Amino acid sequence: MRTILIIGPGGSGRTTVAAATALDAARRGIRTLVLSADRTDSLGAALGVATGAEPVRVAPQLTAWRPDSAAGFRDDLAGFQDRASTVLDLLGAARLDPEEVTPLPGAEELTLLRALRDAALAEAHDLLVVDLPPTAQALALLALPEELRRYLRRLLPPERQAARALRPVLGRLAGVPMPAEWLYETTARWDVELAAVEAVLADRGTAVRLVAEPGPAGADAVRDARLGLALRALPVESLVANRVLPETAADDGPLGRLVTQQRKALGEWDGAARVVAHLGHDPRGADDLAALTVPPVNPAASPVEWPVVDRLAEDGVLVWHIPLPGAIRDELDLIRRGDELVLAAGPFRRIVPLPSALRRCTVDGAALRDGELRIRFAPDPGLWPQGR
Repeated sequence: MRTILIIGPGGSGRTTVAAATALDAARRGIRTLVLSADRTDSLGAALGVATGAEPVRVAPQLTAWRPDSAAGFRDDLAGFQDRASTVLDLLGAARLDPEEVTPLPGAEELTLLRALRDAALAEAHDLLVVDLPPTAQALALLALPEELRRYLRRLLPPERQAARALRPVLGRLAGVPMPAEWLYETTARWDVELAAVEAVLADRGTAVRLVAEPGPAGADAVRDARLGLALRALPVESLVANRVLPETAADDGPLGRLVTQQRKALGEWDGAARVVAHLGHDPRGADDLAALTVPPVNPAASPVEWPVVDRLAEDGVLVWHIPLPGAIRDELDLIRRGDELVLAAGPFRRIVPLPSALRRCTVDGAALRDGELRIRFAPDPGLWPQGR
């Protein structure tokens, strides 16, 4: 199954492009599911069919789903209260009733991740189109599974579970059941769920469709998004220049200046953007979406590679190549910490494990050339196998 993540700044028509992309794929005979996390039914407004907590059939081969974050949050909280009942009773805590629970900020995003995982595991569709939140929130959301798993491993390392047999004894000595057992079980379950989401995002069939309205703000948004996505090794399947005005709209007034701005931005994108014309009104329903002429999903989109190049014979180093389009040298920061690399590029930051060969090396330098970061590693004589 292919997964296309739709990303763009707020007000760029991102949801409309997601709906049009899904409808175009369905009309080509591809079994398609389109997902959205919006509280308001902007996806349904574009499709012309109301969407909600249950998947709804929009057209032949096309299903839309807007999972209910409130229901998911209530279920999670109820499960937590059940598992922590002993501790809550010990503390004299009053339980929350389902009807008084409202979702916290971020619940929509977590619900979307869970729906993404469930849809991928169900294997009922050939294409999954995901309408993500605006760019900044989307990039943070895509980083969440990996970062949460890392936090869980640091706070509750799996190797500590080796002492599981002692916990009942400690509980009897203390006179109350110990909460560590359910805590570790909950952590293990979260880790499995997060790993499933992370696997979908890292799959070779997952790519991003960037949506932006051409202009100064759109150009900035695309540049930042490309850098943030590159840091997460997510490929850009296509760039959609949305709501492009026709040349005939140019005149000496404000509309003419807007057309000039759009043409300048399209020129800077150097023909890489697929142009979607402005319809003159907000698209509503299948006919309007078909008129948008969004590009078909690119089956040739390839994953982002971070290769390690062996230059031991020539220069005595291994070179790790990390593509970072749009990165600025003064905004790059690298820290080697044990077997991990802390990499910051502009406003984005990621902690990545070093490939196994580089863990036996020391950092020998780094350089940014043509949108690619190249980090040199020299073998550590005390760790490197003899004769290599």
